Formats: sequence, C-alpha cells, structure tokens
Amino acid sequence: MKKHGKKLLTVVAALLSMLGPFTIDTYLPSFPDIEQSFQVSRAVLSQSLGIYLAAFALSTLFWGPLSDRIGRRRVVFASLSLYILATLGCALSQGIDHFLLFRFLQGLAASGGFIAGRAMIRDAHDMAGAHKAMSQVMMLFALAPAIAPVLGGWLHDAFGWRSVFVFLMLFALLLMLLLVFVTETLSSEHRQSFHPLSVLQVYTKILKQKQFILIVATISLLFAGVFLYIAGAPTVIYQFLGLGSKDFAWQFIPMVSGLVLGSFCSVILVKHWSRQRIFYFAVAVLLFSVVFNLLNLTLFDASIFTVIAPLVVYAFGLSLLMPVLSIMALDCFPKNRGAASSMQGFFQMMGNALVASFLVPFLHQQWSYFVIGQFVLVVAGLLLWSLIARKVFSNQ
Repeated sequence: MKKHGKKLLTVVAALLSMLGPFTIDTYLPSFPDIEQSFQVSRAVLSQSLGIYLAAFALSTLFWGPLSDRIGRRRVVFASLSLYILATLGCALSQGIDHFLLFRFLQGLAASGGFIAGRAMIRDAHDMAGAHKAMSQVMMLFALAPAIAPVLGGWLHDAFGWRSVFVFLMLFALLLMLLLVFVTETLSSEHRQSFHPLSVLQVYTKILKQKQFILIVATISLLFAGVFLYIAGAPTVIYQFLGLGSKDFAWQFIPMVSGLVLGSFCSVILVKHWSRQRIFYFAVAVLLFSVVFNLLNLTLFDASIFTVIAPLVVYAFGLSLLMPVLSIMALDCFPKNRGAASSMQGFFQMMGNALVASFLVPFLHQQWSYFVIGQFVLVVAGLLLWSLIARKVFSNQ
C-alpha cells in the first residue's frame, strides 16, 4: 500500500474507532430528558449503555473471523449498514423496550468497524509503523469522548434528544463514503476459513494462550479505570460537581487532552525508546495518577480540579500504554489477527459493560467510591501483568 493510502487508512480506522465512543457518550447529557420521556429511572436507562456494550462485546467474536475470511472492507460496509438502521430505530423509539432493543442492535453493528479497522492497521504496517499508526488512531479516537457529550448537549438543547441519534446516523453514512477510497488490506493468501468448527478451533487456541489472555485482561482492567468515569459521567457532572447538561466539557475536554497528549508522545517515544521502556513509564504515570486521586480525596472537597485533574493524568498514561499492549496482543496470532482483535475487543467491551451495568450503579453514591474503584482496577490490572512481564519483554 502506498504512503498516502496508509495515511487515509489511518484516518478511516480512527473514525471507525470513534463510532463506539460517539454512540456511548453523545446521549449522556440527554439522560434526564430520556428518563422523563420514557418514564424510567436512571438505573433503568443506564442499562441502555450496558446492553449496548454487551452486544458490542459479543458481536466482536463474529466480525473478526468474518473479516479474516471475506476481507476488512466488506465487514465494515455490512456493519455500518446495520448500524444506520439500528440508530434510526433509536431515534424513532416511543418506549424503553424498543429503545433498549435498538441499542442492542447498535452494539452488534458498531463493533464491526472497530475490529476490522484495527486489523487493517496491522495488515498494512510493519511493527514500528503499526505502533506509530495505532498511536495516531488513538490520538484521533481520543477526540470522540471530548466532542461527543459537548455536541450531544448542543443537539439536545437545540432539537431534543432524538436529534442525537440522527447525528450518529449521518456520521455512519460519512464513514461509508470514506471507505470507498480505502483499498482492501487482507491479501487472498491470508484469508481464513469461516466454518463454525474452524472459528471455534481458532478461538479455542486463542483462549488457551495464557500470554494473550493476560495481556487483554490487563488492557481491559486499565481501560476500565477511565471508563468508570466515562460511563459515570452523568453522576460525576450532576451529582459530584453539581453542574448542568452544558457542562460535560469540564470533564471530557481535559480528559481527552490527556489522551491526545499521551498518543502524541507515544508517536515520538517509539522512535527513541524500546516498548519495554515506554510501558514502564506509562505504568509509573498511571500509579502517580491514582495516588494523586487518593490524596485529593483525603485532603480536599470535590471540585472540578480535584475530581478531573487526576483523570487527565490517568488518560495520558493510558494512551501511552494502549498501543504497546494492543500490538503485543495482535502479534500473539499473526495469522489470525482478525480473531485476535475480536477476542481483545470482547474482553475490553465486556469489561466496560460490567462497569456500566454494575460498577457505576454500585459506586455512584459517593465520589470516594469512584476513586477507590479506579485504584482497585489499576492494581488488579498490574498484578495480572506481573505474571507475564518478564517473559513478554525477554522475547522483544
């Protein structure tokens, strides 16, 4: 693939990865109005997020092997088509049951582009190029959580909550148009069987690979540390900080600035540092952020600075770390990157679904519960990583 083609691929892959956060975050400012419209509680409406994430996770197991068989572009086209129909259903829903059903279908569809896009990046690049491209994808992807709730708040105030889903439909249509200009990255000789038994054998092989499982479990736990605050944003903004529907930018813009800065630094550092050095620097940043968070909790009352500042530091460290771990996970199975990407996505999104459905409702009563919850997630992730760290880096 030519250089300009790789640049376009990186942009398209980043936009495809943004679809998921847009679908999660854009409607968060509309929670009070949707609850009133459907006459449901916050706990019930929060299930629309958990259902979406669970469907996203389950469908990754289908889209990855399918992309290994028929190619990445076809999978993206098919998944975006389903997404557009499901999003239209959300916009037209008249009751919570229909809304939850279409959110489930959105989750089934949105994962296709996420999985195929990540596999396309690894198809088209060598190791160093893949790290750089993945960091660039992360940089663009990181804009989504900042833009989404702010844009959602504007749309909500101007046109009502249903307009949010009209916007998501138009965004998916734009992605389909851009994909026309991207060439297929999966060569014919690397195509794999999509027979159910073959797919089952591949997933069995993946699940038996201890190193892969521990890598993706580490990714899932560390990402959950920031997703706790994303899924819990209505609680953070409305309850902890006492702000309104137009104030989500106070959380998301600083947080995303940390993600973008970390991704930018990752692109630079990969030229000069080993992956092991980048990894341990990122871990040090994450540990500093959770200690910073605990100190703020102990010494100060909740405010924009005390709640959000540690989250910015955490986001910076996480975006340094994610490209390293994601490439390590995909390279465990170089002949089945689509399936490996699917399993990685499954673990991460199921973790997010559990956070949204159980952890946020359980911890939403107090700011201290969020801080302690994040600390536990980070410690658990790093303990898992310690089981394979020496072996992984000795093979670099």
